[in-house]
Amino acid sequence: MPLDIITGAQWGDEGKGRVVDLLAAQADYVARYNGGDNAGHTVTVGDQMFKLHQIPSGVIHPHAIGVIGNGVVVNPATMLSEMEMLRSAGIPINPERLRISYAAHLITPAHRALDQAQEQARGEGKIGTTLRGIGPAYTDKVSRRGLRLEGMLNPEELADAVQDQVEAINWQLTSLYQADPLDSQKVAAEMVDYARQLAPYIGDISVMLTAAIKNGQRVLAEGAQGTLLDLDHGTYPFVTSSYATAPGALLGLGLGVGCVERVIGVTKSFQTRVGEGAFPTETSGEAATRLRGTGENPWDEFGTTTGRPRRVGWLDTMLLRYAARVNGLTELALTKLDILTGLNPIRICIAYHSRSPHTDQKTLFNELPYGPSRLKEFEPVYEDLPGWEKELTTVRKWEDLPSEARAYILKIEELSQLPVSLVSVGPEREQIVEID
Repeated sequence: MPLDIITGAQWGDEGKGRVVDLLAAQADYVARYNGGDNAGHTVTVGDQMFKLHQIPSGVIHPHAIGVIGNGVVVNPATMLSEMEMLRSAGIPINPERLRISYAAHLITPAHRALDQAQEQARGEGKIGTTLRGIGPAYTDKVSRRGLRLEGMLNPEELADAVQDQVEAINWQLTSLYQADPLDSQKVAAEMVDYARQLAPYIGDISVMLTAAIKNGQRVLAEGAQGTLLDLDHGTYPFVTSSYATAPGALLGLGLGVGCVERVIGVTKSFQTRVGEGAFPTETSGEAATRLRGTGENPWDEFGTTTGRPRRVGWLDTMLLRYAARVNGLTELALTKLDILTGLNPIRICIAYHSRSPHTDQKTLFNELPYGPSRLKEFEPVYEDLPGWEKELTTVRKWEDLPSEARAYILKIEELSQLPVSLVSVGPEREQIVEID
């Protein structure tokens, strides 16, 4: 069963790129299965930092073949820009090293314009999208009027289809949102130019990956966003438009059940969120400043895609247990443990309670009732653990971690009922503690 799935166990931004980069060293294929260029995976190798939004981060390893599945929506401009960026860094990108599913859907400039108009119209009820056109592209997909990458194999037909789409969206922009229309002919010409460049990369990745798995080659499925942003299982309606949980890997890559070996949930050692919606363990003041950073370092808590400061708080194991259940996680990868150095005490949410609207009586919950969409009704129940002062960035072995850090990891294992197999203690590729 040589398929491993990496998925975010929080609201995205957990550091999945770091974990993918580590495990891709032993993988033959690294495959993105959901989302679009609203994702932001960062990998640091020496003095080089790669911020990838569309291409699987595992392609930084020269032996790994990158795959983009049918569950992804593709922005061709972003795709081509990242391809050129990687080539400039000495990483070969060609049709032998990067394959894109013919069934993936296209994001066009019209989708992006509609996304911006819709979000602006929501006012105070905004969702907090990245304004990349992701939602409108998926809306077209489920409405059966989307443009798939197979259309790029016939540029003339693509031009007509793009013009029709832009004109339909122009009607929404002008009639519903009083926004400026787009030039449909200009957009169509752009998409035809992209098609000529991307056509050699388009194929049937389901056939390719199925054959690889049958031949014993290892496939690493790379998820975008995180469990709490999943369309069905996230904090609805403040969610993304795709399936960010582990089962989405099978849907988004065209693979059958029964080929999965490991399902690795990536979680920060604390909690973060970008955008709107409830956040039970959110904190402020000095602790928040320590957790978020100032933004001076590229690994501080500011969105890779949006640049927005992330909301920060203490680790919520109620949500972590929920993520373990809906993903079928086999283990955890814990990131940014080094950020907790100097904080004392370190708080960890172990349960929720809710207060009756008519009395002061509180009800204790150890599992989420009705999933995470009603988080604003609950308050966290904390356990405080002692912190540590030792810098962790040079630690590479479990026994060299401070006893308080080991105790914190063991508490996470106890509360999540999962083993922690990897701990990152810094942004660099080698700053990892592997736990046997």
